[in-house]
Amino acid sequence: MNKELRFDKFDAALITSPHNMRYYSGFSGGEGYVLAVPGGGHILVDSRYTLAAEEEARGGFEVHEFSAANPLHKLLKGLLKENNIGALGFEEDFMTVSEYNRLAESFPGLVPAAAEINRPRMIKTDEEVSLIARAEQIGVDAFKNALKYVREGVSELELAAELEYHMKSVGAENTSFDTIVLFGERSALPHGVPGGRKLRNGDFVLMDFGCVYKGYCSDMTRTFAFGSAGSEMRMVYETVRRAQEAGLEAIRAGVSGAAADSAARQIIQDCGFGRCFGHSLGHGVGLCIHEQPNLSPSSSVVLEENMIVSCEPGIYRQGFGGVRIEDLVCVKQDGSLNLTNLSKELLIIE
Repeated sequence: MNKELRFDKFDAALITSPHNMRYYSGFSGGEGYVLAVPGGGHILVDSRYTLAAEEEARGGFEVHEFSAANPLHKLLKGLLKENNIGALGFEEDFMTVSEYNRLAESFPGLVPAAAEINRPRMIKTDEEVSLIARAEQIGVDAFKNALKYVREGVSELELAAELEYHMKSVGAENTSFDTIVLFGERSALPHGVPGGRKLRNGDFVLMDFGCVYKGYCSDMTRTFAFGSAGSEMRMVYETVRRAQEAGLEAIRAGVSGAAADSAARQIIQDCGFGRCFGHSLGHGVGLCIHEQPNLSPSSSVVLEENMIVSCEPGIYRQGFGGVRIEDLVCVKQDGSLNLTNLSKELLIIE
């Protein structure tokens, strides 16, 4: 993997975020440091993780154990000297001030390098695409299963639990984020927390959820109606559906994140709901549920083949409710490959 990390601005990279540690070294324990150098590197862990690190380490990575007798920073300093490191890249967005100050005291040649360290993860390998597609399919199956439990009086928490149980029962390691299930007026909360609200006739039901499969995340959102859907509910839903289709049409290699966002946002603005769509169109998904690239009005990132992004426009109106529709897609030269493969026609469960 280190062939993907460019060492133009630094001689080695100190990796501290768990997802990047796993990406570059194979070690999934999440504690310790990874020191990446051209051709390999070093995994620094305490005795709780030594065996796991040795089992997971990719070729070219050596495992080192630190302890009270051989403190982490002493071990790191020795490795930097041994490898003749002059400039050390580090993740400035994943290091506490105290950690930085301690590191800077013993090694002044620090170079902020979060962008360089994160960049290789934006473009997925075919294996990564396959794992994310499998994670997304687990979510699709969980959604279909959860529909069997939609009935008057069920609570948001109960329906969220059904989603999570099904995903884990068929191989998911965990949820990729806190499951969102919201009914009625509460669906206007873009990232609301499920509670005791009971399902009633005429409610929108918004479900945003995902899982982790072999380290990789999925993400999807569907909104449907229970019992009946009035004309205003249908109009808002159709606006979001058309906006999402416009966004999906725009996503392809060579298009900027801002252009993709604009394609969907314009539909919502033209229908008079511009102020009701406050978040970006989408984000990258991989080892993290939110990673680069972003599809937002300010995004200058140009999409490349095998980037995986969400496409999730929404309209949220206080007192009325909200609608969001989200798919995961893999960017291709001539468009995108939809990994969600689930109908987006307004579903009304009676």
